[in-house]
Amino acid sequence: MSISTLRQQLLAGETTPSAILERLAGDIADHDRQIGAYLCHDLESALAEAAAANLSLPLGGIPIAIKDNINVLGQPCTCGSKFLSENYRSPYDATVIRKLRAAGAIPFGRMNMDEFAMGSSTENSALQTTRNPHDTGRIPGGSSGGSAAAVAAGSAIAALGSDTGGSIRQPASHCGVVGLKPSYGRVSRYGLVAFASSLDQIGPLTRTVEDAALILQAIAGFDPADSTSLDVPAPDYLTEINAGVKGMKLGVPREYFGGGIDPGVRKNVEEAIQRLAAQGADIIEISLPHTEHAVATYYVIAPAEASSNLARFDGIRYGHRAANPADILDLYKKSREEGFGPEVKRRIILGTYVLSSGYYDAYYGRAQKIRTLIRRDFEDAFQKVDAIVSPVAPTPARRLGAYADDPLHEYLSDIFTLSANLAGIPGISVPCGLSDFDGGRNLPTGLQILGPHLGEAKLLQIARAAELASARPA
Repeated sequence: MSISTLRQQLLAGETTPSAILERLAGDIADHDRQIGAYLCHDLESALAEAAAANLSLPLGGIPIAIKDNINVLGQPCTCGSKFLSENYRSPYDATVIRKLRAAGAIPFGRMNMDEFAMGSSTENSALQTTRNPHDTGRIPGGSSGGSAAAVAAGSAIAALGSDTGGSIRQPASHCGVVGLKPSYGRVSRYGLVAFASSLDQIGPLTRTVEDAALILQAIAGFDPADSTSLDVPAPDYLTEINAGVKGMKLGVPREYFGGGIDPGVRKNVEEAIQRLAAQGADIIEISLPHTEHAVATYYVIAPAEASSNLARFDGIRYGHRAANPADILDLYKKSREEGFGPEVKRRIILGTYVLSSGYYDAYYGRAQKIRTLIRRDFEDAFQKVDAIVSPVAPTPARRLGAYADDPLHEYLSDIFTLSANLAGIPGISVPCGLSDFDGGRNLPTGLQILGPHLGEAKLLQIARAAELASARPA
């Protein structure tokens, strides 16, 4: 059920927070072994919180699953990596966890993910494989694949994920749920294990747009513990959520509808756009001319920041420590060799290279300049339109292992989501139909809606209209 439906039942006395948790725990025991979304869950601690739940609060008594790169006091935080899976326990609550608890929610369950959020399929997790509930032979997307799969499977009511280049929106699209990436700075990153600090953002994965708004309302806002957090009041995201799209101008970027898009994805997205037009939106073709450089730009900037952020994992302060090193340098080398998986090593090496003497200006410096051009593309577009609509991903969920020997192909699958992170703007994925792909049938596809910086309220309003239009019979 959605958060709003469960809240009605809680307030009416038809259920209790403890009963909801026990039902979820039963669903996890019965069904999650086929999906592999949960790494662990602590029912006893959650039930203790449920016993003291204040049902008058906006999320009172609602369990929220947590991606395993967000710290919750006393719980594991493995980041999907062997490096942190042995003995690390979080010594504090992330700001978003503190805010969820202040709104009455109960953090419940640690969700599988690509190692250190580096991936688009959750296949890069060192701990287990997560499968798409719509077809267990396919990926759920990533890196927040466990969060999306659990919400889609009904073993989580809602979840938090993180989005560095599409890691909330793409798995939401593949699993047929709602996924919201807020503007950079809107939600505190304090307590999120950093991948790329100028790109990372925490956001919700939910069953409905209204649920996404409820969670964003709880976690948004300034945090002095995060130097990138913006001291700008968050509006009430629910006030205008049902106001519709009449009179709005929605931009359709021609660069997002070129070659390489699966015909079923194109059809579903175009039909979703037409449904918005039927509700009174004005559809305008626009151009985002630097889109073709987004993948290359991202895969210079993100690995560069990752190579710096992951330097703290050295086998000394916490995490995996190699046995019997010859000296301190050998300890560093062996601990990182044994603790990190192939994709993490690949990105650390790439990031270290582009930051190295003689290559910094040629790669990292140039990528930052192109990033500025991409941001200006969006700024220019939002002078003409209220929001931008596009596909989330070029195809529905692919088969597990299809790109095992082709990481570049995997990187290219993020072409429609990366630019929003580079520009720092908000984006949301809303289910927009089912498609057949590569032998699979009835696979979810998503409509992506992008808005100007700090424009989440209008984004949610458009997403709600798209959601309601999709739910109506043709």
